[in-house]
Amino acid sequence: MAMPQPKQLTSLGPLIRRRRQQLALTLQGFSDRSGVSVGYLSQLERDNATPTLGTLAQIAQALDVGIDYFIATPRPVDALTTASDRPRFSIDGSSVVYERLGAEFPGSEISSFILHVPPGYVSETVSHEGEEIVFVLEGSVTQVLEGQEFRLQAGDSLHHSGNRPHSWYNDSDTPAKVLWTGTLALFRGPTRSSPVVPSVASSDSKVADGIRVIDLESGHSE
Repeated sequence: MAMPQPKQLTSLGPLIRRRRQQLALTLQGFSDRSGVSVGYLSQLERDNATPTLGTLAQIAQALDVGIDYFIATPRPVDALTTASDRPRFSIDGSSVVYERLGAEFPGSEISSFILHVPPGYVSETVSHEGEEIVFVLEGSVTQVLEGQEFRLQAGDSLHHSGNRPHSWYNDSDTPAKVLWTGTLALFRGPTRSSPVVPSVASSDSKVADGIRVIDLESGHSE
């Protein structure tokens, strides 16, 4: 059976700008509420930047809407998802495809997704409340924590606090498949929490030089 095609978002910029204006927020006020820089928000509103799912969730919280305001993705009807019909979606302008694993129910605290990450993808840097576990299913990605790089191969994992500035990228020539699980509320509506703070991001850019690289297979730094 063919895999379901990911659902694309409508253009994010006009949606973000319209909602901000409905709340009579200036860009500075929006920045103060979300913890995201004015410059980055301006890029988002002009569709010159594409946030990760976590950053988009924090923007939704700052605008007092649920993330479903931006993402028209189906919700699992119960705790079971199957590979053939699992909800899949992508953020407009991003090449990463998400498969939603978790179900929403009263008291649930974790979110979980499978990420399909193409070669050359680079995320923005974020920090937020909660914690994350990243487990590489296929291929390889590099996770950056406070300026230190961890190269993760298939079978490797990394568990870290969300309040440590972090980002990740795939600089290989093959796609990667990553299982992400965390306590950042993504689909639970407009609840106020600690801000995600992105830096300038580009899916075509390279990570800055001068960062120590740890290869988990050898345990040596580069």
